[in-house]
Amino acid sequence: MDTEVYVAGVGMIPFAKPGASDPYSVMGANAIKLALADAGIDYSQVEQAYGSFIYGDSCSAQRALYEVGMTGIPVINVNNNCSSGSTALYLARQAVISGMADCVLAFGFEQMNPGALGTMYNDRPSVFEHFNACVEANADVSNVPIALRIFGAAGMEHMRRFGTKLDTFAKIKAKASRHAANNPLAVFKATVTTEEVMASPMMWPGVMTRLMACPPTCGAAAAIVCSGEFAQRHGLNRSVKIRAQAMTTDRAMSFDGRDLREVAGFSMVKEAANQVYAATGVGPEDIGVVELHDCFAQNELLTYEALGLCPEGGAEKFVNDGDNTYGGKVVTNPSGGLLSKGHPIGATGLAQCFELVTQLRGQAGARQVENARLALQQNIGIGGACVVTLYERA
Repeated sequence: MDTEVYVAGVGMIPFAKPGASDPYSVMGANAIKLALADAGIDYSQVEQAYGSFIYGDSCSAQRALYEVGMTGIPVINVNNNCSSGSTALYLARQAVISGMADCVLAFGFEQMNPGALGTMYNDRPSVFEHFNACVEANADVSNVPIALRIFGAAGMEHMRRFGTKLDTFAKIKAKASRHAANNPLAVFKATVTTEEVMASPMMWPGVMTRLMACPPTCGAAAAIVCSGEFAQRHGLNRSVKIRAQAMTTDRAMSFDGRDLREVAGFSMVKEAANQVYAATGVGPEDIGVVELHDCFAQNELLTYEALGLCPEGGAEKFVNDGDNTYGGKVVTNPSGGLLSKGHPIGATGLAQCFELVTQLRGQAGARQVENARLALQQNIGIGGACVVTLYERA
């Protein structure tokens, strides 16, 4: 069985502020068409499709895909909160590895409303119930939106344990803005300074300012994954392959309240990363470029440590030494990340894929990471699920 899986094509449309985008069906279809064109194949050659979103009615994936073609293939709708896009990619790769299909489409889109994220259904138990109860029992979070509660509390825990300063998170946002200035697909391309981030409105006193949080945006992205045999037979691009993937979910420690980093999935990320490292023999010191889930600057800092990019408790030094950017140890979020690129939830994981494939192909222009050979992607959704993916320039 051919177990090598290649990313033969990627597509991504420019992200936009809520209210300024096309409908989800148009955005999704446009991203799919770009991925097909990049791969150089016709939609009729796709054997399965996995479409991710969280704000939409059932079968929204079909609604977007039918704008491209109607060939009767299996279409699976994927909703795994903020890790939905990477979950679609995970399932697409599984379909290829299993031999069920040789060419599979993973795509994601989101048409979002402005403002903080919240629950859509208030007449039933919330998926965040246990997470929220854990944070409320250990921190004063009155009038703090749910996502900010979870990641803010995790950042507060890091500050308490390791003496991390608030302006360290501001430096991460400032770095993101410098990277995004070179990304034409990002929403927010204006650079901001650490001082400007610190001076933005305080969302949680002493814990988070507004610019440390990613904005909701609208967008879509897609990827074509295929077997090595299919790529060779059709003359497709085999320059980037997926070396390994791992998906993890919460363990009981997420809710025991002893470490609020766990509510935000710290060990869940660490476990997924370690599975990928163990499967490939690759270590974090071998990685040249990373796209990670910086829904808040606090989560980017936590993720440095969970992925092993620096020692636990060493993230502040990692930031201050510039090891998270060009000229340092590993370039994190060259796209600008969620903090500057925006976070159209269903599309986010596939937008990360787009960026890393572009980097490994050497096609990233002014944001190109020099000599990028191994790239790591981390995408997390509270509720919860984490997907870590290792790409290699073949």
